[in-house]
This record gives sequence, C-alpha cells and structure tokens, in this order.
Amino acid sequence: MKNNIVIFDNGAGTIKAGIASGVLAEQEAVRLVPNAIARSKGDKATYCGHEIAKCKDYSSLHYQLPFEKGYIVDWDAEKAIWDGVFSQEVLGVNTTESSLILTEPYFNLPNIQEIYDQFVFEEYEFSSYHRCTPASLIPYGKLLGMPPSECMLIVDSGFSFTHVVPMINNIISWPAVKRLLDVGGKLLTNQLKELISFRQWNMMEETYIVNHVKECCCYVSTDFRKDMETMRLDSDNPIVQKYVLPDMSTSRKGRLIEPGDMTLGSEQVLVMKNERLSVPEIIFRPDDIGKLIILGLEGGFDRFSGLNQSGLASTIAESIACLPEDLQPMFWENIGLIGGNTKFPGFRGRLLSELRSLAPMYCEVRVHESNDPITEAYQSAYQFSTRPDFSNHCLTRAEYLECGSNGSRRKFCDWKMQPDMLSAHELKSQDDHPPQHVNKRPRGRPPGNAVLTRKD
Repeated sequence: MKNNIVIFDNGAGTIKAGIASGVLAEQEAVRLVPNAIARSKGDKATYCGHEIAKCKDYSSLHYQLPFEKGYIVDWDAEKAIWDGVFSQEVLGVNTTESSLILTEPYFNLPNIQEIYDQFVFEEYEFSSYHRCTPASLIPYGKLLGMPPSECMLIVDSGFSFTHVVPMINNIISWPAVKRLLDVGGKLLTNQLKELISFRQWNMMEETYIVNHVKECCCYVSTDFRKDMETMRLDSDNPIVQKYVLPDMSTSRKGRLIEPGDMTLGSEQVLVMKNERLSVPEIIFRPDDIGKLIILGLEGGFDRFSGLNQSGLASTIAESIACLPEDLQPMFWENIGLIGGNTKFPGFRGRLLSELRSLAPMYCEVRVHESNDPITEAYQSAYQFSTRPDFSNHCLTRAEYLECGSNGSRRKFCDWKMQPDMLSAHELKSQDDHPPQHVNKRPRGRPPGNAVLTRKD
C-alpha cells in the first residue's frame, strides 16, 4: 500500500491539513480547521475543531485554545482536535501507514518538542515525520519564484505573533530572527472587541462575530493620519462601512451592507468608522496602541502607553542589519509575506512605502505577496513532499524508538542548534575576505527604486 504524506500546518488559530498523495489537487485538498474547542451558549453544545462549522448559533461562543502565547499548553484539547482531523470526517487517514510534515512555533521549547515526538510516534504511530517552522517550508514553494533566492526574508504574521525570519541557503539565520511580541490576529480581534463594546454594542463575548467583522471591514491605511482626520471632520465619507449583525434566527452570519442595499428595521447595524484602520495599524505602530485607537474621537488624546517595541518595517530593518553586510541587498530584494494578517487590503503597499525610507540607497526593495498567505506554508510543504530527497529529511519511527527525541534533535536543525552563519555564507571564493557582521540600523535615504510584485 502506498505511503501517504500528511501535511499538518498546526497554526495557533487555524490548522491547515491535507494529504499530499490524495486524489484532489493541492489547492482543493487543504482543509482549514479551527484549532479550538468551542461551547455555544445558545444550543449548549460543545464543538471540537472541525465540528465548529456545524454550529448553528455563533453567539457567545466560549473558546478553549490549546495554544497560549504561541505555544501549546493544553495537550488534551490539542489531541481531541487532532483526533477529529485524522478521523474519517476530515482526512480519513491511517496514521500508521503515513508520513507527516508538521509545523511548530518559532523558538519552540525543548520540552514541548519532546511531546510532539511522543504524540507523533507513540500516540498516532506515524511511520516517519518531518518537523519544522512555517518559514522553513517557503523556499520549496513559489512565493519568491523558482528557483528560490539564496537569501530571503519571510514575514509571518499569524494568530499569536508576527515574526521576521531571514534565511540563507534555505536555513534560518536564528540570531537575526525578530518577533513583534503579542502582535497577531488574536490581539487585533481583542482590540476590536473593546472598541466596539465601548462605542456601540457589547461584543466582548462575541469573538467569532468580531473576528468576521475584522476580516470583512479592516484595512491598512497608506496615510493613517490623513484618513483619521477625514473621519473626524466628515462623518459621511467613503471610509465608513456598515455591518449587519446576525440575529441567529433568520441569519446565522453577519454581512456587509453594500451601496444600494436595504436594511430591515429589526436588524442591528454595526457602524465601522476609524476602527477599520486603527486596528491593523497596531502592526506598524505597536508603541501607540492606545493613542491610535482613540485618536479619531479625542483629537490626539494621549493617555495610553502602547507596546514598547518597534513597528514591522523597523523590525525588518533591524533583522537585516544583523546579517552579513554584503548579503543585505539580497534580503531587501526578497521579502515574502505569509500569515492571515497580511491579507489586510493595503498591507503590502504600506509596508513597501515604509521600507523604502529605511533601505540603503543602493538596495532595491521587493515585497512578494501570496494569493493565499494563510495556506502558503501548506502549499510549500506540498511541493517539499514531492522532492526525491524528502525521506532523507524525515525521522522514522524505528529511529525514534532507538534514540528517542535525541534523534529528532539531530535530524531537525532549529534555534538551539544554529549552524555557523559563515559556513552558510560561503557563496564567494576562498580568496575573498570574510563577511563583516554589523549591528547598526541601515542608513536612511530618499525614496529610491522599489518594485512591488505579486505571485501570479
């Protein structure tokens, strides 16, 4: 019997799973499963992972999340979700006759990695598996073209965090990896809940609905202060959108009111004003998280202190500055975006405009965007699974039974076993001088050449 390869992008918010050797095409085979257990106060039922799609009352869903601060803390809940994904209702896979590609968080802890190994080989008895971070799979995909560049920088903005991950020769340069602490989709949804609850309706327990509002209405402004001033001076402007909340009787899901649409008098309408742009702005200005939220109403009221960290563009510049100086132009030219937060309209353009002023004069800035950044790591893993040498990257169950987790530590190179950056940098002849490591910020410059690309 042919050995299936199960791809399992285990995100903190959403699991992207599929079978690489299945009969469906790769775009159709991926299944998106919420990585959560939800209990509805409406029908008093509990839904585990893929069962949430069967829920008929999304009001006041109480979530139990296996992940906290980006790491798995509730393995009982995670096992229940994984059981559902591997069951006949989703993948219908025989784990004992399958290999597994599994993603893990960046800077994952050794104790958690050992539990991953135990789950894979002792609980589900996979024949072999490969464990890596999502960014490690991107070089095998098509995001930055084929063949991939020797140097690239991946921006992964997901549920819990936003990471900036530089790679040299398909190997992550861990000393230069940067993290925007706590700035992810979960934080943005929570901020939007507080804004809506303070200004209009009490939505503090409506996580599912508010998350849908965020995905439908929010966008990244290319000129934040100008748009906020427009909102303050003109109440009737094109930025304002209206969202009809679900009534859980005739309508199970909310919807945007398009121009010309009529609303019933009994419908509850949520008016989205400066919330549309102030919430995603946190990714670019986390130090002003409080000020940005109320700027449009209070005219610059400055009482809140934000997160003490740089915005995304400055974090990218700091990461590149930690890399060999003669390779830095290649990183500026190969910046890729993955993760759900990069789907906000205007995200790519805003990031590019800020990077242009931070990049050195002689560097060309290119930002590559995926058609579907949520499943980009999954699609790259699909391509990785088709490589002839894929089995060489996997740890077999026999090796695990012989060596335990020591086998996975030797097989999977991570942040605790960072290879010498100089060895990965041997792209020039031995007669050349060794590269110099710099820890300074790139010099500012007037806007230069910048190219914006999109994957076809």
